[in-house]
Amino acid sequence: MSADPTSSESLSLLKRIADALERLAPVAAPVADFTAADAFVWHAAGRRLSPVPKVNRVEMNLLRGIDRVRDQLAENTARFAKGLPANNALLWGARGMGKSSLVKAVHAEINTTKGADARPLKLIEIHREDIETLPDLMGLLRSDPHRFIVFCDDLSFDTDDTSYKSLKAVLEGGIEGRPDNVIFYATSNRRHLLPRDMVDNERSTAINPGEAVEEKVSLSDRFGLWLGFHKCSQDEYLDMVFGYVDHLGLGGDRDAIRAEALEWATTRGARSGRTAWQFIQDLAGRMGKAI
Repeated sequence: MSADPTSSESLSLLKRIADALERLAPVAAPVADFTAADAFVWHAAGRRLSPVPKVNRVEMNLLRGIDRVRDQLAENTARFAKGLPANNALLWGARGMGKSSLVKAVHAEINTTKGADARPLKLIEIHREDIETLPDLMGLLRSDPHRFIVFCDDLSFDTDDTSYKSLKAVLEGGIEGRPDNVIFYATSNRRHLLPRDMVDNERSTAINPGEAVEEKVSLSDRFGLWLGFHKCSQDEYLDMVFGYVDHLGLGGDRDAIRAEALEWATTRGARSGRTAWQFIQDLAGRMGKAI
């Protein structure tokens, strides 16, 4: 004899089944409120964007020794903000020379100068480990009226990492490709993003080694704009230091500051914008001044 479908036991069982199916169903991505901020962070786990009320950035006029690449990225971004053709950009090279700082500074500069009537340009950071979800993020942004810079800091791929294929498909390949209202900027210490041993391994195991290597190297080719950052000279390093000193109103004997700044760089074995900023933090702390 069949169970009564209206009995309490049957109803309880059906409710448990319905709850289980609901838990298995994919969670709908929450709708992002792009009026909440000009910058957001992509959280792959929840397929959501969280607003960043205050971006950790350096003002454009404090970025010294990178004038050429600064102007190129600013011009490319300004064209994109106006709805004109622009390229994805790869900022590569020496550590601490302002690659990620430049992206954030250009974003702020464009929003400041593009006029009150224009829609603000949005900056969205995606973490390296979430690159596989880039197509999901692009799908979320595709139909929005705003224009977006999707930014990945310190982008590179390790041996046996296949997530670079998601990036290739989004940038220029695939059926949908990159949305017209999105541009992709990345920073990396590597010009070709992939380790040499990864390319060498492909060459040794492939039927056609040339095609295998081309497949790997072609990832960087998806970036139309390559901007190289190189180690700075002593004069450029000191220009950075005194740019901060003047901007922050840090007084003191300039000859003494110069000597201390050079010693600071020597003990760290590097001259860079990051080294200059670390020295400034130490100097301001010793002076008892907040920055």
